[in-house]
Amino acid sequence: MKYGFWLPIFGGWLRNVEQENMPATFDYAKKVITSAENWGYSTTLIAELYLNDIKGPESDSLEAWTTAAALAAVTEKIEIMTAVRPGFHNPTVTAKMAANIDQISNGRFTLNVVSAWWEEEARQYGGIFTEHDARYDRTEEFLTVLKGLWEQETFTFKGKFYDIQNAHLAPKPVQRPNPILYAGGESPRGKQAIVEGCDAYVMHGGTVEEVAVKIADMKDRRAAAGKEPFKSFGMAAYIICRDTEEEVQEELARITDVKESSAYAGFKDFTTKSQLEQQIQLQDYSVSNRGLRPNLIGTPEQIADKILEYENAGVDLLLLQFSPQLEEMKRFSEQVMPLVEEKRNAQVIGAN
Repeated sequence: MKYGFWLPIFGGWLRNVEQENMPATFDYAKKVITSAENWGYSTTLIAELYLNDIKGPESDSLEAWTTAAALAAVTEKIEIMTAVRPGFHNPTVTAKMAANIDQISNGRFTLNVVSAWWEEEARQYGGIFTEHDARYDRTEEFLTVLKGLWEQETFTFKGKFYDIQNAHLAPKPVQRPNPILYAGGESPRGKQAIVEGCDAYVMHGGTVEEVAVKIADMKDRRAAAGKEPFKSFGMAAYIICRDTEEEVQEELARITDVKESSAYAGFKDFTTKSQLEQQIQLQDYSVSNRGLRPNLIGTPEQIADKILEYENAGVDLLLLQFSPQLEEMKRFSEQVMPLVEEKRNAQVIGAN
């Protein structure tokens, strides 16, 4: 299992807690990622939203791509997975920017391709927002342009959305043929686009049973398309690690005490503009990305056992959220990561 984390560019992950002591500043993001490298984390995911979906549209948030480039220059080994939404980007410029950041990072830059869901944000920032399936039509062409520019010396393409003539891109990315393209989607149209154009599949938080079904389905779809197996299956989750069950339940109650606020501004668009496989309630939405659904809450022992269940189901990358970020990431690295390894080794010895 690899352990990744969401970079705290929104000032936290909790919609019901106003102050999480994790400011939306580059200095804090830099401190988090450089600490994470020392604590054994493999990946950071940088979400891309121009409005703050967690604390409310009026709150501070960092821009994903400029943050990624800056962090690529001050880190050495961590994978920097940055979200990209085709409706907000020119694909040729995006290909150039991605290649440049991949060069800066010496091959550590990857993309999380997101077809977008927040219509109000698109209205404010001039993004292209169409009905659901059309967003994936655009995404497919967007990916074709990215990979064509990365792989070919001269690239020409004419589609419904993009017209590219004799384009050159140099230098190419360090990663060949392309930086890893992650994506998540739950609709049939979304899954089709991911199977055809991406390299790895990432999921919102789900139960072990839900995630196992998704992974098996995506493996079958990938094989039916005649493609190589996905490189990775990742899942988002929120961690509550405490010494006792009483402390765990106290923290859970605190963070899911739903309060009406602008932090829920995107809830309607998220639940109506996306085609979700599981119904989302306000309490689920109180933590970002369905992070509580995997139930990675409890004592270190309980969390380690649950992580092994996900590993057995096919998850090989956890994209974790913590609050407050630094303190809880450190606790997890010291108390849970070694325990997972210890338990895994014990299982192997027991099987032999």
